[in-house]
Amino acid sequence: MRIFLLTMIFMFCAGTLPAQNISANRSHDWEAYDAFNRTFLDSAKYIYKDFVQREKAVDRWNGAAAIWCQAHFYEMALAACERAKEEGDALRYRAACKHALRLLQGNMKQYVGFDFDDCNINTGWFVYDDIMWWTISLAQSYRIFGDEEYLALSEKSFCRVYYGSEKVGDDGSYADPTRGLGGGMFWEWQPIDKPLPHKPGDFRSACINFPTVIAACMLYNLVPEDRNVTEGTRYPAMQTRDFYLRTAREVYQWAHSTLADNGRVADGIHDGGPEFHDHLYNQATYIGASCLLYRITGEREYLRNAVLGANYVFGTMCRNGILPVETGPEQGVYCAILAQYLRMLVYDCGQTQYLTYIRQNIETGWKNRDKSTGISDGFFDRPSSVEGKTEVYPASGLPALMLMFPGK
Repeated sequence: MRIFLLTMIFMFCAGTLPAQNISANRSHDWEAYDAFNRTFLDSAKYIYKDFVQREKAVDRWNGAAAIWCQAHFYEMALAACERAKEEGDALRYRAACKHALRLLQGNMKQYVGFDFDDCNINTGWFVYDDIMWWTISLAQSYRIFGDEEYLALSEKSFCRVYYGSEKVGDDGSYADPTRGLGGGMFWEWQPIDKPLPHKPGDFRSACINFPTVIAACMLYNLVPEDRNVTEGTRYPAMQTRDFYLRTAREVYQWAHSTLADNGRVADGIHDGGPEFHDHLYNQATYIGASCLLYRITGEREYLRNAVLGANYVFGTMCRNGILPVETGPEQGVYCAILAQYLRMLVYDCGQTQYLTYIRQNIETGWKNRDKSTGISDGFFDRPSSVEGKTEVYPASGLPALMLMFPGK
């Protein structure tokens, strides 16, 4: 696999603000990230374990963190590459890039070579949003490293979600209004091995809709302007820039009008109305989708929505300014997802009013980390005590924030 280390720029972020120093110490940022890797990385397989006590990350049932969360841990590694580049630290930059690329290779090997038509429930792809999170990560990989293989995989995975799979037999995530399905994106296909056609009342979640918008915007920014695609192909592996932007706008419009209420994002919708359960990652992807469309179109309504989404996080979901920790299965990773898209809002869209809250969370979390391991358990406002059952998911929150928002 050829690797091209390109100049690291956000292709969708012309005119962005320079990263402002907000955490206590730049060296602390790297200490936090190094501690995270030292504690949770399976250095043989180069994927992440789910608990501190695990010796190995074998598979979904035995020690490996969830497939979709691996994508977010990988994006932390990409953020580390960009941080080192921005700081002019050539040694750390080379090490960070090597680490990121090894993570990508480790995940490809673990997860059936990124064969998105393999739906085995252990190491395969059996839910649409699991694929779409990796679509985003692979687009970011291409943006940073420039290897065409990563763009091809990102587009292939996007199209697999949108159109469905001939091999699997599902009809795709896109809830085509012209087929009476209502708009937006479906979360899953069922049964996994012999899918039935989707129905209008099937679950359409925020966690597939807004990530679809994010992925479509990123691909719009990355694919060639003169790209042509043969019309009428049932299962294309790539699409045009116009298609990606049109899809981003359409899915966003459905999701915003159906799932968002003055900045608060519902978890999804079944047969009835939207189901409002507050989750940081839904707020995060709403913010990210809004920011990306604002950067592409210049339409300020998107920026307004991003601000409303962030205001709801810090004004309603936080307690005394501290971000909440969700303790359901794999939900602790939500803070790490939020960090990524808050960075877009603050630096790419100039909304620096949130830096005070972010600083408070970083400084409080760092002060209360477990001193013996350097790990935070995700509850920033109380001392962390890292034990065998400490999960990788909430432990990712603090180092993600510190990578995205540099110290002095």
